[in-house]
Amino acid sequence: MVMTPDREPDVFAAISHRSRRQMLDLLAESKRSVSDIAAHFEMSRPAVSQHLRVLLEAGLLTEQRHGRERRYHFDPARLGPVRDWIGQYERFWDDRLQRLQNQLSKTSGNE
Repeated sequence: MVMTPDREPDVFAAISHRSRRQMLDLLAESKRSVSDIAAHFEMSRPAVSQHLRVLLEAGLLTEQRHGRERRYHFDPARLGPVRDWIGQYERFWDDRLQRLQNQLSKTSGNE
């Protein structure tokens, strides 16, 4: 697990792997067991568990034990730094979308 200088888990590193992002997508729908998550991937259960551990250490998941089974739940609150970072770039998207809208308005006005 990559750690930042203040020893906080790096959420960006945790979501950098495609499989972990797909696991978050599954867990955003509902709580799931390791077996249920593993059924969606062509990797071993220990590999799935390792990915889940990275997400858990980053604070993106919570874990509940029910007997011998562990169920994982997505906690989106830790994605705040990602949202904030992406937010810095929204102005570029907004500007491009506004220019596209202006161009489309001009084009539709000429018909």
